[in-house]
Amino acid sequence: MKRIAFLVAMAVALGSGSAVAAGFTVKSDELGGQLTADQVYSGFGCTGRNISPSLAWADPPAQTKSFAVTVYDPDAPTGTGWWHWLVFNIPAGVHRLPANAGNPQAKLLPAGSVQSVTSYGKPGYGGACPPVGDKPHRYVFTVYALDTEKLDLGPDATPALVGFQLNQHALAKASLISYYGR
Repeated sequence: MKRIAFLVAMAVALGSGSAVAAGFTVKSDELGGQLTADQVYSGFGCTGRNISPSLAWADPPAQTKSFAVTVYDPDAPTGTGWWHWLVFNIPAGVHRLPANAGNPQAKLLPAGSVQSVTSYGKPGYGGACPPVGDKPHRYVFTVYALDTEKLDLGPDATPALVGFQLNQHALAKASLISYYGR
């Protein structure tokens, strides 16, 4: 009886998330297994170019009303990871961001999009910069398909607050992982 209940619970859990997200994908022409100097931070002892990669996504759920993008390093030695980029309120008709869209001065994001504070303490893309000698870190680039046109948050919103809202409104997620160590 316990086995049947477990199997039913697994079928419900899988059916509620996986089926909706089955076709939702993200890709990047710049990202591979390892980040390049383009995606590495310029500061904190790192000498990269701090350019966010282009991202393109396809086949979101039909109910999608907007998108969000995050870049997160779960291996940062902080106890809570490190948020490298948070951008939300991307219109539902947009399915790609060009390289360097994370640079607030470049103004490459779609109108209405918001970049909020990262773990570096300011909005915009902040590239990889793990401690010297640490194992290579994972950098998780995630696109969220959301059930709302707008998160009522501004550029001063903390990563925790943005993450909470994203998870409350996520219809599906698609992610890429790249690594970087120094």
